[in-house]
Amino acid sequence: MHVLVTGASGWIGSALVPELLAGGHRVTGLARSGASAAALTDAGADVLCGSLDDLDTLRQGARDSDGVVHLAFRHDLAFSGAMTEAALADRAVVDALGEALAGTGKPLVIASGLLGVSPGRPATETDGLVAERTGSGLLDHRQETARATVALADRGVRSVVVRLSPTVHGAGDPPGAFISTLAATARERGVSRYVDDGAARWPAVHRDDAARLFRLAVESAPAGSVLHAAAEEGVATRDIAAALGEQLGVPVVPVPAADAPEALGWLAPMLGLDSPASSARTRELTGWAPTGPTLLEDVRAGHYTR
Repeated sequence: MHVLVTGASGWIGSALVPELLAGGHRVTGLARSGASAAALTDAGADVLCGSLDDLDTLRQGARDSDGVVHLAFRHDLAFSGAMTEAALADRAVVDALGEALAGTGKPLVIASGLLGVSPGRPATETDGLVAERTGSGLLDHRQETARATVALADRGVRSVVVRLSPTVHGAGDPPGAFISTLAATARERGVSRYVDDGAARWPAVHRDDAARLFRLAVESAPAGSVLHAAAEEGVATRDIAAALGEQLGVPVVPVPAADAPEALGWLAPMLGLDSPASSARTRELTGWAPTGPTLLEDVRAGHYTR
């Protein structure tokens, strides 16, 4: 299979490309810079030059492939506070890819998120398919994009949504990611914090396990399916803060939700969101069996604090 991958040189993409190549697939990666193009070439992939703004390029790349995995996201916008704009840009890409693949039966696998799908209880793959407002522009728009992707199954696309854990962890997790940001904030301020009682839970998955699930999805997941990249159902945020505090040698202290934005910045509302998730149906449907280290094992290995 010839697979077009957006975000191919990113955190998950750089694990997915060798995963696909090892599975006997040909890979073309979208590259917006010379450095990204060189990394893809060194990995054994072909290169499609362009960015997420080049919708015509993306349409043609999709038509020329046997399927698409869309991992890229405008994190530059999201992390600067323009989260809604980043989500809307992502929707435009998905609509363009869906238009190019309509009626072909080819797979379109997109990355989405598990935060906010079903707060307070383990989300299942059947949750989030009916529109419900969370009050977060980013979360609401991303869920709308996921639902639009599922609906592409009615237009002859083998559409698949992979909902990622907020913590796709591992050695080399880049600056700006959730746990990297928590670690950097704790180091800078000399205290590792969690919101309220820290009982809010986040699902977690190792990067290699997430990459394997994307490969399985593009190979065989049925049209209109939703998959959960959650190796761990829910890790308490106080346990994450404690592990970071232990590694950094700083105290671990709760912060009331009202004071969290000042103490934790843009992560505050997400860190207080209890959002566990099950992946039972995903494992049954695809045969996915995560084998990587747990989130706390990676934190205690020093991946976020060296």
